[in-house]
Amino acid sequence: MLKNGRVATRIPVQDLDRARRFYAEKLGLEPSEERPGGLLYRCAGGEFALFDSAGGSPGTFTQMAWDVDDIEATVAELKARGVVFEEVDLPGLRTVDGIAEVSGNYPSKGGKGERAAWFRDSEDNMLGIGEPIR
Repeated sequence: MLKNGRVATRIPVQDLDRARRFYAEKLGLEPSEERPGGLLYRCAGGEFALFDSAGGSPGTFTQMAWDVDDIEATVAELKARGVVFEEVDLPGLRTVDGIAEVSGNYPSKGGKGERAAWFRDSEDNMLGIGEPIR
């Protein structure tokens, strides 16, 4: 049953108004719908919702990511808007100017790996950007 369903991500936020401003000013996104306590965003390949929550993400893992055609241009544009990217320096994973090369990729996505970058939203949710290495 689920394989025929559409995936829709839900992201908890502590302050919906603050999150709305971050997503608009920093990411250039406006909600396509809203309801009390929630905002729905639609992007080219899916949707996500921000919802008021008493709980929050620990921000230690990627909760949602976008696949893009040009990660360098996307990161540069977001940095110009004030987005701060995570810098990682771990064995096997190191960012340079906010972008890491991750070996391996899902076969159906093609390529031999992925270039990736991560940032936090105003609510400390970890978000990512990826581009396949072909």
